[in-house]
Amino acid sequence: MSAESAGPGPEPGPAPEPGPLCPEHGQALKWFCFSEGRPVCAVCTELGGRCQGHRIRPAEESAEELRNKIVDQCERLQLQSAGITKYVAEVLPGKSQRAVSMASAARELVIQRLGLVRSLCETEEQRLLEQVHGEEERAHQSILTQRVHWAEALQKLDTIRTSLVDMLTQMDDLQLIKEQEIFERTEEAEGILDPQESKKLSFDETCAWSPLLTQLWATAALGSLSGTEDVRIDERTVSPFLQLSDGGRTLTFNAKKSKACADGPERFDHWPNALAVTSFQAGLHAWVVNVQNSCAYKVGVALGQLPRKGSGSDSRLGHNAFSWVFSRYDQEFCFSHDGQHEPLGLLRCPAQLGMLLDLQAQELLFYDPASGTVLHTHRASFPGPLFPVFAVADQTISIVH
Repeated sequence: MSAESAGPGPEPGPAPEPGPLCPEHGQALKWFCFSEGRPVCAVCTELGGRCQGHRIRPAEESAEELRNKIVDQCERLQLQSAGITKYVAEVLPGKSQRAVSMASAARELVIQRLGLVRSLCETEEQRLLEQVHGEEERAHQSILTQRVHWAEALQKLDTIRTSLVDMLTQMDDLQLIKEQEIFERTEEAEGILDPQESKKLSFDETCAWSPLLTQLWATAALGSLSGTEDVRIDERTVSPFLQLSDGGRTLTFNAKKSKACADGPERFDHWPNALAVTSFQAGLHAWVVNVQNSCAYKVGVALGQLPRKGSGSDSRLGHNAFSWVFSRYDQEFCFSHDGQHEPLGLLRCPAQLGMLLDLQAQELLFYDPASGTVLHTHRASFPGPLFPVFAVADQTISIVH
């Protein structure tokens, strides 16, 4: 078949559009200058070109490298997405189930333990109330017995008195002298003793004392009152051997007597003591002292009339009738009042000491907040308003706030 007879051939496709050209040289931008951050042409990269000595690279090569990085990143993202999908589909449901299961077990534990505490409290309440009732009945019965006894004694004394009066008024001298019944009646009357004070006639309040109740009550009271007492130390009372800081809450011992302290009637001038600013006259009060840094301290309460001057026992905490303190010296602990020192067998040194003062019950309690242990309880009739009192002869103690 001749060329003329042949049909028309396929039409040529559109010519590819030229890429962007260098505005300076009119050539294709096939290089990339990283120093200037823009594409350039080959002429720009040659000797004498504007990008001579710059960090340049073929654009196609750089683009290929970036494409590879994008592919790698896409693969990583795909793997990450697959991991997240698996975590959401497989791990989280198990976590949710375990959370539900553990929450249920925790609820059961709380209910079980509080139920046991509640049962123990109810049993202790019943036991103590029965003891109180029994003691009340005993005291009442003792008083009734005494009433009967003294009623009989009064009747007997009245009979003896009547008999003696009859002898006195109805007998003459000789009859009176011969009458032996006078001596018998006198001896009989002397055999009736006067009433004496007896503990059997008084209600014994110790029947309501219970270590368990004290422990639970102290824990609840300190927990509910914690932070409510803003106890601060009165700077006017601080011994010159102590330094007051932390807004009136920290005492630091200094073996050298400070000359900067102005002496006054309120200041302790010998023993390293200090009193709080405010006193307590009624109600329930709690405060905590950090004692972990000191091996020699005293904390407790004192009357405002505690003497401040001199080296005698009158101003030494625990050695007079004005102060009640828990003290530590090295590894020895004791409760002291009016020169009487009661050793306390502590198994470990408490880092903090909680004090609970119940003025309605006239009770002072020392407590270890960390272990929940009642260290000592003192019951007494406090004669007046009480100030928190402090002494330290080693390092530092601080009121917790």
